[in-house]
Amino acid sequence: MIKIKRVYDPPAQDDGKRVLVDRLWPRGIKKEQAHVDEWVKDIAPSNGLRTWFLHDPSKWREFRDRYLRELRIKQELVEQLRHDAKKGTVTLLFGAKDCEHVNAVVLKEVLSH
Repeated sequence: MIKIKRVYDPPAQDDGKRVLVDRLWPRGIKKEQAHVDEWVKDIAPSNGLRTWFLHDPSKWREFRDRYLRELRIKQELVEQLRHDAKKGTVTLLFGAKDCEHVNAVVLKEVLSH
């Protein structure tokens, strides 16, 4: 099973493996507080895509398409997360306030197929 969750939300027992999928460490949270099992920053959108998007919902469709293209060249990382999810729950963590227009949504979609 694959879930998504803000890194600022309290960890839960059913989170399973907690994987941060942002390129930058989230502001204002210490590593001990985040309870992150793994930080896979290389699966996050490129710096160029991240700075272009800036979590602007009007750019969501284009962001999603561009990020999907980037994920195609990151198949090894995608497959590792997919493998982990087959063994147990994986919770993809992100720092953004907007829970709908975030790379973890796209990544969950890719991992679920």
